Amino acid sequence: MSCGTKNKLLVIAIILLLAIMAAIAYYAYETNQSYATFQTNKYNEAFGNVVNYMNSVESLLAKSIISRSPERSAETLTEVWRDSNLALVYLAGIPMNTEQLSGAAKFLNQVSDYSYSLSRKNIENEELTEEDFDNLKSLHQYSVQLENTLNQLSEELYAGTINWDELTKNNSLEYAQAVDNVSVFSNIDSNLKEYEGLIYDGAYSDHVNKTDKVGLTGEDISEQEAHEKVKEFFGEDKIETIHLNQFLENANIPCYDFSVKLKNQQNECNIEIAKKGGWVIEMQNNRAVNSEILSQEEANEKGKKFLEEKGFPSMKETYFTKLNNIVTVNYAYEYNEIVAYPDLIKVKIALDNGEILGIETNGYLNSHTSRNFENVSLTMDEARRKLNEDLEILDEGLAIIPTEWKSELLCYEFKGKVEDREFLVYINVETGKEEDILVILDTPGGTLTV
Repeated sequence: MSCGTKNKLLVIAIILLLAIMAAIAYYAYETNQSYATFQTNKYNEAFGNVVNYMNSVESLLAKSIISRSPERSAETLTEVWRDSNLALVYLAGIPMNTEQLSGAAKFLNQVSDYSYSLSRKNIENEELTEEDFDNLKSLHQYSVQLENTLNQLSEELYAGTINWDELTKNNSLEYAQAVDNVSVFSNIDSNLKEYEGLIYDGAYSDHVNKTDKVGLTGEDISEQEAHEKVKEFFGEDKIETIHLNQFLENANIPCYDFSVKLKNQQNECNIEIAKKGGWVIEMQNNRAVNSEILSQEEANEKGKKFLEEKGFPSMKETYFTKLNNIVTVNYAYEYNEIVAYPDLIKVKIALDNGEILGIETNGYLNSHTSRNFENVSLTMDEARRKLNEDLEILDEGLAIIPTEWKSELLCYEFKGKVEDREFLVYINVETGKEEDILVILDTPGGTLTV
């Protein structure tokens, strides 16, 4: 073999070797990138769960402060114990220097232990002392600060101001700068010292679907009759085409599912008509809404008028959410000044022109019926005296609330305020038991309860 041939072979071998090395390097790079993405997603999920459970702990502690019923207090404090422990589990999955989050871990441990001990007192029918309530107030005050600082860190992470790679370099300059950029770490450690002596769609919108759907009345209808119901709902003059997608026999409520093309609109609407009685179960119109002209009060009235026209009279607006210039209002049936929360209908209203873009009637069809509550043993004044004395009452009335056992309770509903936080408290009209406490949240996205 000539010298020139050897040199050519050597060059080819070197090129092949370099190509293999480049391929290995690229594979390693891709593997590292995939692993880094996997780790980032895992850390994001863990931190998101910490934030969610911390928000829940704060709301539950707020409820525990105003509860004066041992039964309700025991339930609330048990939930505090559960959610603080879950927050601790996910906190352990965050790759930060444990010294930096030791304050949060210590607080959650204290909340867990203390809420558990108080819940045991309640279960033994022992009333909490003023010292117990003072301690709960202190824990709640700190939980608000911790909630705010964790939310701040969350914003920093998702905005890209800092990242998990920086936060895992415990001894690096980047880590020191990242820690300095957010006040969460110093806030956690400094604020906790004050408490070292101590040992979150509307109300009842997600109640359980009932097997016996008492609001679903009427005879079974045919496909053609359902077709006519669609025309009646939208107005035949506004419809371009109607298409039956399928009959949903195994749905929660067996129904005919239609697609509807309206005149002068590009998108299609979907509507479900119940086989039994021809009731509208759900309608969705995904038209884009680009401006907000109507006020919340005007939208409420538009929705109420629409419901009356569609055969749902006496509905009262309760809570709402707003997104992309569309407001979704929860309406509950009201009769004799009693608000029946189980009989719920959700209506989506466009804030540019008041057009109804959606309706969902499952709650109403599950629960709406005539009711007769005879055992009203308690007066409003007697119920009022069972409330926490710190609760400044803003409004009061009667309400029917669902239970997790698929039954209903008639209660006095008190809307009140403690400091800057609003609550709803429900006192059973028969037994005087404090059945539930909800925290009212006024957010940019609507008025909600937790």
